[in-house]
Amino acid sequence: MKSMTPFLMFEGRAEEAIQFYQSVFKDVEVVFINYFESGEMKGKVMQSLITINGNPVILNDADVSEASKFTPSMSFFIECDSMDELITIYEKIKSKGSILMPLEDYGFSRQFAWVTDPFGVSWQLNLI
Repeated sequence: MKSMTPFLMFEGRAEEAIQFYQSVFKDVEVVFINYFESGEMKGKVMQSLITINGNPVILNDADVSEASKFTPSMSFFIECDSMDELITIYEKIKSKGSILMPLEDYGFSRQFAWVTDPFGVSWQLNLI
């Protein structure tokens, strides 16, 4: 296997998601973004690749709504170096998303939170 990269499919909101992730995380790079040039999806993201702190994530838009629902059964697990970093990410995601587990000490981690962003993508935040 050469690589394994998360692939997130949105219902016409991939570009909005990219912009949101740029506002949440310090180090987001848009490696490439290609748009549909015709049809019902014209102007939407056909495929894009971003990196979040060097970790690749592919995002695209699709017109198949049932196939693009996110659930907490799949989430990104983020290990934060500092409490300030964890709080910053937590506050930004929860401000437009929802809280699955509020930020606190659960015994398995000094500080942990589980939040869902406004697109339904789930993020587990852990203080290392």
